[in-house]
Amino acid sequence: MKLTNCLFAFLLLVAVSSHAQEKKTYKVNTVAFYNLENLFDFEDDPITFDDDRTPDGKDHWTQEIYEAKLKNMAQVISEVGADVTGTAPAVIGVCEIENRRVLEDLINQETLLDKDYGIVHFDSPDRRGIDVALLYQKKVFTPTHYSKHELKIYDDNDATKRIYTRDQLLVSGMLDGEKMHFIVNHWPSRSGGEARSRFKRIKAAKLNKQIIDSLLSDDPYAKIITMGDLNDDPNSASLTEVLQPKSERENVALRELYNPMDEMFRKGLGTLAWRDGWNLFDQMIVSAELTKKDYSSYRLYKAGIYNKSYLANPRGRYKGYPYRSYADGGFTGGYSDHFPVYLYLIKEQ
Repeated sequence: MKLTNCLFAFLLLVAVSSHAQEKKTYKVNTVAFYNLENLFDFEDDPITFDDDRTPDGKDHWTQEIYEAKLKNMAQVISEVGADVTGTAPAVIGVCEIENRRVLEDLINQETLLDKDYGIVHFDSPDRRGIDVALLYQKKVFTPTHYSKHELKIYDDNDATKRIYTRDQLLVSGMLDGEKMHFIVNHWPSRSGGEARSRFKRIKAAKLNKQIIDSLLSDDPYAKIITMGDLNDDPNSASLTEVLQPKSERENVALRELYNPMDEMFRKGLGTLAWRDGWNLFDQMIVSAELTKKDYSSYRLYKAGIYNKSYLANPRGRYKGYPYRSYADGGFTGGYSDHFPVYLYLIKEQ
């Protein structure tokens, strides 16, 4: 999508040129991530623990509710970044989806159908049957390679007992003619307490770093975006001790990472709320090459949290929290217990 200086003035981007009156045009694409909060179909899968999300299950998850949930998720996706680019994200990572079927139903919703999204998805060994996936607009991004990376974790009290969780998804390809790498994550939850479960996310971070280091070993200038629900904040050990992204863009050296979400977190912003406090678990971290201010090729312009007012709970004790789709034993008509996150990649034409 082309943007003129007028729109970039609105975005506070100053185009510097040798002629003050010379106009520049830019291409901009949105890359996003969204936790879809248990997007299950309504049929029982005998292999996974999805019994609650069936018409006769605890959640009374009917076809009607499923279709309402799909419509809501599609609406949000269609609007992330659209106020700037005029369209839905070129690439969006998602998590908490049950299978490929729900993804196909999602991209065939009326608000997304004309975007012609493609899907990259693998079934993961998570016991609840939830996976990660990548959706991409076919006219903008062309995958050339994709792979799943298994996260093997064993109980710290029983080395023979495996804890099954989500794989990490790597998708490489051409974004408008430029090579990009996207990694989609959904790290282990804090079930049992943050401290007790910390080792699981440390393990996830080490796998993520291994994937990133492998890409940078092949090409130190690789453009990499790792994104996901990390179930950790930017100041958690999995980030500060393992991935070690820089919080200041100007300080990022070759082969290092930059976390634009860190500044938002320090300002008290978050993507989900718990016990009267905000967490910023949904993060997007980029490699050094994307931090350069040379926009002759795609580079990071800004990152943000998509927290429009309609995505917040309108009433009650949890007013202002993400308006989750399921609470108090029933479907609320809401969206997700997480806000989406996004970043803009821009390139001068």
